[in-house]
Amino acid sequence: MNAAFRISGAGRLSQAKTASFSFDDKPYIGIEGDTLASALLANGVHLVGRSFKYHRPRGFLSAGAEEPNALVQIVRDDARKTPNVRATVQELYDGLTANSQNRWPSLAFDVGALNDIASPMFSAGFYYKTFMWPKWAWKDLYEPKIRAAAGLGVSPDKPDPDHYAARYAHCEVLVLGGGAAGIAAALAAAETGVRVILADEQAEFGGSLRFESGARIDGHDGYAWAQAAITKLKAMDNVRVLSRTTAFGYYAQNFVGLVERVSDHFKSPGRELARERLWQVRAKRVVIATGAIERHMVFANNDRPGVMLASAARIYLNQYGVAVGRNVGVYTANDSAYAAAIDLKKAGINIAAIIDLRDNPSGAVIDEARALGIEINFGRAVVSAGGKLRVSSMTVQPKNGGGERTIPVDAILMSAGWTPSVHLFSQSRGKVAFNDETKRFVPGTYAQDCVSVGACNGTDGLAASVDEAYAAGAKAAKEAGGKVGKGAKPKVDAGESWSRGMLGAAPGAGPGTTVKAFVDFQNDVTAKDIRQAVHEGMHSIEHVKRFTTNGMATDQGKTSNMHGLAIAAETLGKPIPQVGLTTFRAPYTPVTFGSIVGHARGALFDPTRRTATHGWAVSHGAVFEDVGHWKRAWYFPKAGEDMHAAVDRECVTVRKAAGLFDASTLGKIEVVGPDAAKFMELLYTNPWEKLETGRCRYGIMLREDGFIYDDGVVGRLAPDRFHVTTTTGGAPRVMNHMEDYLQTEFPHLNVWLTSITEQWAVIAVQGPKSRDIIAPLVEGIDMSDEGMPHMSVREGKICGVPTRLFRMSFTGERGFEVNVPADYGEAVWEALWAEGQKHGATAYGTETMHVLRAEKGYIIVGQDTDGTVTPNDAGLDWAVGKKKTDFVGIRGLTRPDLIAKGRKQLVGLKTKDPKVVLEEGAQIVADPKQSIPMKMIGHVTSSYWSENCGRSIALALVAGGRDRMGQTLYVPMPNGTIEVEVTGMVFVDEKGERLNG
Repeated sequence: MNAAFRISGAGRLSQAKTASFSFDDKPYIGIEGDTLASALLANGVHLVGRSFKYHRPRGFLSAGAEEPNALVQIVRDDARKTPNVRATVQELYDGLTANSQNRWPSLAFDVGALNDIASPMFSAGFYYKTFMWPKWAWKDLYEPKIRAAAGLGVSPDKPDPDHYAARYAHCEVLVLGGGAAGIAAALAAAETGVRVILADEQAEFGGSLRFESGARIDGHDGYAWAQAAITKLKAMDNVRVLSRTTAFGYYAQNFVGLVERVSDHFKSPGRELARERLWQVRAKRVVIATGAIERHMVFANNDRPGVMLASAARIYLNQYGVAVGRNVGVYTANDSAYAAAIDLKKAGINIAAIIDLRDNPSGAVIDEARALGIEINFGRAVVSAGGKLRVSSMTVQPKNGGGERTIPVDAILMSAGWTPSVHLFSQSRGKVAFNDETKRFVPGTYAQDCVSVGACNGTDGLAASVDEAYAAGAKAAKEAGGKVGKGAKPKVDAGESWSRGMLGAAPGAGPGTTVKAFVDFQNDVTAKDIRQAVHEGMHSIEHVKRFTTNGMATDQGKTSNMHGLAIAAETLGKPIPQVGLTTFRAPYTPVTFGSIVGHARGALFDPTRRTATHGWAVSHGAVFEDVGHWKRAWYFPKAGEDMHAAVDRECVTVRKAAGLFDASTLGKIEVVGPDAAKFMELLYTNPWEKLETGRCRYGIMLREDGFIYDDGVVGRLAPDRFHVTTTTGGAPRVMNHMEDYLQTEFPHLNVWLTSITEQWAVIAVQGPKSRDIIAPLVEGIDMSDEGMPHMSVREGKICGVPTRLFRMSFTGERGFEVNVPADYGEAVWEALWAEGQKHGATAYGTETMHVLRAEKGYIIVGQDTDGTVTPNDAGLDWAVGKKKTDFVGIRGLTRPDLIAKGRKQLVGLKTKDPKVVLEEGAQIVADPKQSIPMKMIGHVTSSYWSENCGRSIALALVAGGRDRMGQTLYVPMPNGTIEVEVTGMVFVDEKGERLNG
C-alpha cells in the first residue's frame, strides 16, 4: 500500500485490512480502524481545510472531539451529504468520500485567502462597526453576501433517508468517559450488583491509555488492561457498555443525554440499522471521568498545517501506526510533549529539537529524551512557524529576547499543558473553582448527585486517578443501593504524570506584537484580538467572547478558552478568577437534528390522536380539524353542502330532534381517595364536600393570580371518587397542575390522580329526543327526570357494556354524555346512531358544537378567556363558593385591579345588520370617529352565524361590558365600520326550559 508515513510495526491496526477512500476527489488507501485523519496523515496529507474568516490553510490540531480545523463533508450519495464532520472522529470505511470545505476553487488555491491579506479590515468586532451605511445596502448587498459566506459546510438539500433511534434508560451509576478512571469506576460500581452504564465517545475504550506507551496496570500494558476490563464489563448482566457514544448534555435530576453513532462507520449499513441513537438516561449517581484536553502554544503562525498537539502525534503513532512527519520539532511548557518526542524517536522519526519554555525542568522523561540524543533547548520559545500550505520551519529565540535560529521541520508538536474537561460538570450546574497553584479550573461545588474523577477533577498521575475513580465508583454504587463489592482495585505499576504548563500567549506573541498567534483556530481569533476587545471596554470574559467570537465555534473553545481568559486577565491586570469563566452549554459536541428528532418527522412529526369513532366518521364523509393532537370531526356535509350549509342543518336538527357528537377528546381525570373532596375544595372555586354521590357540578379552576385556568363538569361517583372533565387542550396541563399542588402544597392529603382520557370514549347525545334514543339501550339506570335529573351521573350498562352516564348539556338542550370503555366506543356509537335514525338525529362536529354552545352563552376557556379573565369577568360569580375560605386563586381574586370597575367583561353582541358575521379577534371601540390610534375597549371572542336565531351572534370581552347593555358599539374593519348592540350572552332559551326537553 502507498502510505509513506505508515510505520511498520507501530500502532494496533492490521495492515492486511485496507480500505480505499477519496479526499477532494483524489484516491487514497487506509486501514480498517483508521480515522479519516489518521488515514490522510499516513498518506502525507496535512492540508485539510481553510479557516472561517481569513481562509488560512489548516491541518489537524488534535486527534479527538476537540478538533477545530479538520472539518470535512462526508458524502455517501446525493441525499447523504454531512457537513462539518470532524475528520479526527470519522472512522474510515471502504469507499468513504470526503471533501474539504470553505474554499474556492480548490483547497490549495483559495480565492478567499485574500481575506488574510486584508485582515486589518476584519479585526475583532468588525461586524459590530461595519455594514451600517448606506442604509439601503444592508438588505440588497450586505446581508445576502454575509449569509452566503456564513458557515463552513453546505447543508444537505434533500430529505434525510436514514432513520434514527431513541432509547430511555435508568441506572444506578452512569459513568461518563472510558479511560482508565472511567473503567476503574465502572468496575467498582458493577461489582456491587447495581445497574451500570459506561459510555465513551471513542470507538475503542482506553482514553489516554491508547497512546501512553509506558502505562502498566495489573501487570499488563495499559491499553491491554483496558480492553480486558471492557470485555469483563460487557459480560456482566448489570452493565451496559456504549462505545461511540458522546454525553452531550447534563440536565436536571441526573438526566443525561447521550448520542450513539450506530452505523456511520459501516460501508453499507443495512436499512434496519439506525444511523444514530439518542439515549436519555436517568441515573441515581453519575461519575464524570471525561479527562483533560491538551492546550496548544500561542505563537506566530501556530496554525500552519503540520503544527499539532503533542498528544495527537502520540495517538497517531501508537494507535494508528502513523508518523506525523519525518523531521519533527517540539515546543512545550509541559512534560507530556517529551513523551511524544521519545515515542517518535524510538519509531525512527528524527526529532529536530525540543524547545522548552521552562528554564531548568528535570525529570525522568527529560533524562530519557537526552539519553536518546534529542537536542533540548531550555528557556527558549518558538516565535514563529514557517511555511504556508505545510509547516517548514520553526524560528527559535531565547524567551527573554536575543538572536533567532531557524530550524527546518515538517511538523511541530506543542503542549502548553492540560485543561480539565469540566464541561459536563458545569452543565450539571456545578460551580468550578480555580486552583491558583496549578492554574486551572476544577470542579468545586456540586449541584447534583455526581462526582468528577481523574484528570477532569484535576487529579495528576495515572495511579492517583485510578485510585480516586475506583473509590468513587464503589461509593456511588453503595449510595445507590449496591452491596459491598468483592473485586480488587486495579494496581497501577507504571504511568505518566503531567501537570502545570502555561496559559496565555507565549513570548513573541505578547503585548505590543501584531503577529497572528491563534487562540481560537476555527474562528481565527488571535491573541491581539483578545487584547483589542479589552482595550475597547470588554472587561467581562463573556463580553470578550462575544466581541471576538473566541470559544463560539463548533468546538466551543475546548482548546482556546483558557488561553483567551489568561490573555484577557493579563491585559486587565487582574487574577484569572476575577475575570470569570464562560458558560459551558449543551451540547458538548455538535448533535445532529436527526438524533434529536428521531422518528418524529413526516407523518410522525406531530403525534396524531384519533377517537374510537374516527373510522365511522371517515366513512360518513366527515371533514376533520386538528384540535391539539386530536383529529376531530369538524362537520358532516351531505351531497351538495358546503361547510355553512352542513353546520346550519346540524344546528337546527339538534334543537328540533337530536344529534350525536364525539366528545371523547375532553380531558378526564379521576380524583380518588379519602381526601378527594378536600382536594377538590382546594383546587376548584366551587364547594364539593356536600355534593351528593350521583350528582354533577360545573367547576372552575383558577391560577394563583385569580384568573380562570380551566373548567369542566365534575361528577361524584362515590364519597371518595370524582370523575373530572377538562377542556380538550387543557387536559395535560390540568393534570400537571393538580399533581403539582398535590405533591408540593397539599402532600398531607390522601389522594390519587389518574388520567383516564384515553380509557373512556364519550358520546354526547343532545336534543329533545336524546332520552328516547338512549333509553332502549340502557340497563340498570332510571332514565326519568326524577330518577336522573339534569346534572347527575349514573353507572350501569349500555349495549351490555359498562357506562358512566352523565346527564349534562353543552347545547342547552336535554342532553346526555355516554362514557364507555374506549374499546367499545365505535360499537356503542353505531348502536346509538341506528336508534337515532328512528328519531331524525344527525351526527354533528365541532363547528356545530361551538355554535350551539355560543347560542346558550357557554364559554370555552382559551377562546372566550385569555389568561386575564376572572370568574366575575366571565359572568360566573355563581360558581365561586361564597362561604369557602381557601382555594387556589382565592387571594388573587381580592387584588384591587381584579375587583376594580371598568374591567373587561364577557357580553353578547348583535350586529345591527343581522346578516353580518363579525371576525373573531376584531377590536371594539366606543367612538369610530376618534383619531388613530383609537382606544380599544374590547375584542370579539366568538362569532357565528346562527341558523336557529336567523342572524349572527357573538361573544366579546368589553370594558365595563355589563354596564353597557343596549349600547351601540363599533367594530372598525378594513371594509368599513360595523355597528353592534351589547346584549346578554344567551341567545336561545334564556330561561333554560329546554334542558328538560
